[in-house]
Amino acid sequence: MIDLNFIGRSRTKAKYKKTYKDIKASYLSRIRWAVSMFYFGMGLSFATWASRIPDIKTALHLSDGSLGSVLFAIPLGQLVIMPFSGKLVTRFGSYRVLIFSLLLYVFSLTNLGLAKDTWQLSLGLFLFGIFGNLSNIAVNTQGVYTEVLYKKTIMSSFHGMWSLAGFLGALVGLGMLAFELTPYEHFLIVAIIVLLLIAFNFKFLIKAKETLKTEKKKLFSKPDSALIWLGVIGFCCMASEGVMFDWSGVYFKDVIQVPGALVILGYTSFMITMASGRFFGDYLIHRHGKKLILKIGGIMISVGLFTAVIFPFIIPSTIAFMLVGFGVSTIVPTVYSVAGKNPTVPAGEALTIVSSVSFLGFLMGPPIIGYIAEISSLRFSFAFIGIFGFLIAFMVTRIKAID
Repeated sequence: MIDLNFIGRSRTKAKYKKTYKDIKASYLSRIRWAVSMFYFGMGLSFATWASRIPDIKTALHLSDGSLGSVLFAIPLGQLVIMPFSGKLVTRFGSYRVLIFSLLLYVFSLTNLGLAKDTWQLSLGLFLFGIFGNLSNIAVNTQGVYTEVLYKKTIMSSFHGMWSLAGFLGALVGLGMLAFELTPYEHFLIVAIIVLLLIAFNFKFLIKAKETLKTEKKKLFSKPDSALIWLGVIGFCCMASEGVMFDWSGVYFKDVIQVPGALVILGYTSFMITMASGRFFGDYLIHRHGKKLILKIGGIMISVGLFTAVIFPFIIPSTIAFMLVGFGVSTIVPTVYSVAGKNPTVPAGEALTIVSSVSFLGFLMGPPIIGYIAEISSLRFSFAFIGIFGFLIAFMVTRIKAID
């Protein structure tokens, strides 16, 4: 096992003759590919669930408010496991936790397809949230480790793989609808694909643990304020992202009233631009700096959502969702990268704080949309989330850690 201190120097135990920093470029590339495939597997799993939400909503006869309540089971599961996720990753290693949690994540996905009642779906989503949170923190810890080994910013490309999986998940979902497969059959096929990804790549995860000697902290100790603000930026971004995943199909179906298979158009256009933006994100950040790119991203989120609200027609709304995709593409990867380089907190611990707060936005945004839509309208709820983009642009100017 490698006992690797990414803040300072690296060292190995007897199993390996070389440190990770001395390994060949080809093996380093294989590590990056393996970590990318775990991001891909997570993205594919979540996108698979998101692509069938309209069908499950219809099958269980759920109103917008009821769907919002059911979707809240995911952040509830995350909240339950959140105080322990970082400790589990530290205690057992991110690579072990990632393998274990992703296996249970895809198992939870298949169970969602078996739900015949609201309480069954809620229970399934609760477990989906627990294992999703564990997978999220573990895979991003692996991403930070790999980025440090590369000695340059590559986090955006990892999240690009997650987004690419989301786009492919939407296409697969469209194909499953065309073949009239049930959600359970659809989820089972995707689960097999993810299991194969795990089998071919788990050996190449970085086997490392933080070795900094830190004072023993209480379970709910006060975190670094800079990390909290980074988490709030991530929260606003991922709330917007989560709304696109869970409600874009419903928006196109109920508000824009597109025919048949075109219901997935908004989601697909969003995923294309988000994935594209993330693969180009590292280059743009190197060229223009983190602050400027994050400000532009926040403004694009707001402009996109407000455009969809003001012009609820198929072409302007499709373009609007593409703007939102470009806007969110670089924000969370940049926030994670900055957090991993915090000078006072170990990378794994810092990432746990920021990713936990950020991912709450991803999971709480969709239920909030449902509640607001029940009180007023779906268009108004999208306008409410649209404010978050401007908040991002404002907060970026206030955080010194973002250079």
